Amino acid sequence: PEKLPYIVIIIDELADLMAVAQQEIEAGISRLAAKSRAAGIHMILATQRPDVKVITGTIKANFPVRIAFKVSQGNDSRTILDRVGAEKLLGKGDMLVVPPGADKQIRSQGAFTSDGEIDRVTKFWKEQSQPEFITEIHSKIEKKETDLPDMDNGEDDEIVEQAMEVIRQTKRASTSSLQRRLRIGYTRAARVMDLLEERGIIGPPDGAGPREILIDLDGEIPQNTGAQSDATD
Repeated sequence: PEKLPYIVIIIDELADLMAVAQQEIEAGISRLAAKSRAAGIHMILATQRPDVKVITGTIKANFPVRIAFKVSQGNDSRTILDRVGAEKLLGKGDMLVVPPGADKQIRSQGAFTSDGEIDRVTKFWKEQSQPEFITEIHSKIEKKETDLPDMDNGEDDEIVEQAMEVIRQTKRASTSSLQRRLRIGYTRAARVMDLLEERGIIGPPDGAGPREILIDLDGEIPQNTGAQSDATD
């Protein structure tokens, strides 16, 4: 008989999804986590916002392993581990782990992974097989995007200026960062990223990481960067 493949589902920044559709996401994650282990499906959830509205009791009940890195306060530690302690960690990979069925947390050290190592691993994965896309889902996403009202030029300029300020402050150009900081949906954040690329402020996408910033963050961000000049020689 043909064996089922192991499937690993990784959600990086759960807070972004919960901000868009909390009830649907919570129900889907809980149902999948409760039934997937028998079929060889594993889930990894990550967030930088350990809030009870993001890491709900229903979600926690279906995840037997919890890992917490350094947090700012004891309440954040309780949200993740159901106990304090993570607020006293040192950072730089210092973490607390609660294994399945264990009453005590284990202090451990996460390994540093360089960008080069990540690139080599992802390249290896890509070479193993061709991706298989579910076209029905892609069609639904495209239809949803076409149903969204277009932003006018004035609204474009306003949101782009806000996005440029976020990039200046965080020194990070990514769709998820704009979603989180500007409290906008994925589709709009992705469009803003495209506008920033057209204006020469950020580089093209390179895998799943943040984009390259093509401007001097310490100086003034030029207005209408990358726009064509109307003057001719």
